[in-house]
Amino acid sequence: MRLRLLDRYVLSELLYPFIFGIASFSSIFIASSMLFKLTQYMTKYGASGETIARLFMYSLPEVVNYTFPMSMLLASLMAFGKLSGSSEIVAMKSGGISYYRIVAPVLIVAFFVSMFSVVWAEKVVPAAKVQYGRILEYEIKKNTKPRTQDHVIIKTLSGSTQRITYARRFDEEKGLMENITIEEFEKSHLARIQTAKQAYWENGSWRLEDGTVYTMNEAEGIKSTAKFKEQIIPLDVTPREISWEQKEPEEMTIRELREYISVLERQHQPTARQWCEIYMRISIPLASFFFAMIGAPLGTQKQRTSSSIGLGISIIVIFIYYAIMTLTTGLGKGGVMNPLLACIIPNLICLGAGVFLLQKKNA
Repeated sequence: MRLRLLDRYVLSELLYPFIFGIASFSSIFIASSMLFKLTQYMTKYGASGETIARLFMYSLPEVVNYTFPMSMLLASLMAFGKLSGSSEIVAMKSGGISYYRIVAPVLIVAFFVSMFSVVWAEKVVPAAKVQYGRILEYEIKKNTKPRTQDHVIIKTLSGSTQRITYARRFDEEKGLMENITIEEFEKSHLARIQTAKQAYWENGSWRLEDGTVYTMNEAEGIKSTAKFKEQIIPLDVTPREISWEQKEPEEMTIRELREYISVLERQHQPTARQWCEIYMRISIPLASFFFAMIGAPLGTQKQRTSSSIGLGISIIVIFIYYAIMTLTTGLGKGGVMNPLLACIIPNLICLGAGVFLLQKKNA
């Protein structure tokens, strides 16, 4: 019973700083960059207030996702700064409760915040970014999207057959796709592969030229091969629709990214950027847990510390973390470093620092 009361007491000290952190860090993000962009869209493109409001709402999920780790760091710093400043940490340890046990409820909450953030980053953020991009390009910039694109992927479903069409290069204005690969799946098994030098849009249909059809067998691999001079493919999307359906890696879910990567790998194209995006979807949310490991012992001081000091320490730790993350992920996306290693290095550093600080405070 005593430990349950302890847990509730520690968590009550954590709640308000966490909410304050989300609000304050989100405000910093909004004031530092977002407001300038929104104002620019109104003055340069004449966007309406209603359009700007919707754009603002769709930008918030990504901002909030970045503030979860920051807020957990600030909350643990301020909560334990208050507890130690009033000698409550000393009283708890004098009662035979280890420092690890005192910190445990904070780490548990931080773990659940991390798991929630993973789901948020996968389910909410990509969808919001897609809508953000559509409003920006369609409604504000009035269809100024580039008409020539590389690495275009179109997914279609007809009955039990799923087709993934990949084009190395796509020109919307000419209605032309080059270096095409079409994979057809029947009941989740690869049934056919078609390749062609190019496809062009004519009379409401896409026509392949100079291609090959490979019939696949799950056990034997390629079962038969047939060449063709010209062939109409069952792809009923216009060049304009193809152009607008393409997503940036940041707008894709992890499943879409993995499908994209598999296509790029079969085309022997670099995939480091896409792998980094997948790993970052997990590593940034997990930072909430590692920041709590650092924040609690840093906040545990012999003398009472003000909330401004806790905020200052938070900013320093956050700056160091994101500076390291920017460096390593840049190397990872460029293919200089293994993408997985590049994305987890900041968290590994935080883990090492957290374990060291916790052991030091428990001594």
